[in-house]
Amino acid sequence: MQTKNFKVDPNFKELTEHRTTVLPIACYRTTIRQNINGYIPLHWHEEFQFVRIMKGQAIFQIQEEKVTLHEGDGMFINSGCLHLAEDDNDSGCHYICLNVLPSFVLSQELFRTYVYPYIEATNLSYIILPTREHWAKNILDAILEIDRLIHQRQALYELDLTIQLTHIWRNLVVNGFPLEYKEADMLKNHRMKQMLNWIHHHYAEKIILEDIARAGQLSRSECCRYFKRFLKKSPLNYVMEYRIQKSLILLQQPEYNVTDVAYQVGFNSTSYFINQFRKSMNMTPLTYKKQKKITYHADS
Repeated sequence: MQTKNFKVDPNFKELTEHRTTVLPIACYRTTIRQNINGYIPLHWHEEFQFVRIMKGQAIFQIQEEKVTLHEGDGMFINSGCLHLAEDDNDSGCHYICLNVLPSFVLSQELFRTYVYPYIEATNLSYIILPTREHWAKNILDAILEIDRLIHQRQALYELDLTIQLTHIWRNLVVNGFPLEYKEADMLKNHRMKQMLNWIHHHYAEKIILEDIARAGQLSRSECCRYFKRFLKKSPLNYVMEYRIQKSLILLQQPEYNVTDVAYQVGFNSTSYFINQFRKSMNMTPLTYKKQKKITYHADS
């Protein structure tokens, strides 16, 4: 199962360690609603990610686009792409997540020809893996097999695992996805990460729109268009949501009361924090704190 407190660094890069003891790969099962936020927050990582939905359905956002995955289907998410995941209609979505460092997919001699072009392609943030397609089903079956291999760890499982990875990548490549390389798209992605990075460093301070726009070297109006395009919300609404996310972790600490938390995450009014928290979480911060305390004692 996934770590319930999903961690990213100030650059939005996920801090979860994606590797087994000896291999730059991780395969784990995650239930979206069990995350501390109730969803998987926006993040990115260097690893390729393959997803197979085992139960329910999920809404994934990758870069600017949103897609819905149903039970049995899956997805490939490219290295370095911003993405998040939400449970769709309280379905109890549960999925296998396979993360693998690109350099581990194929040998060094083949990497430049068959892997690197996919990493650099600006039109390939993700690929849907519908179970009805033969090539996609091959990939989805291989994800299940890798999940089994990692958790059973029988003799020579590392060799079997690399065979399955090659099988996955071959099925991806033989379908002939056209690859494009647009400098403007690369710049757009870089600027978005710069603005998110700035927010993550300064969320506890007073933030105005000009600050965020300056971080991305954009005008205020263009900054708003970027956030609307990527996140379907305004920059300052995102700041509000991020502050609430950060407060969830602090509220679970017994040494902090609600007022302490409000000021630590950037609110200059406890009542305003309580109001915004209630809108986001459908409960007050104090109720959330009490619930988590009860849960902690029950698990102890």
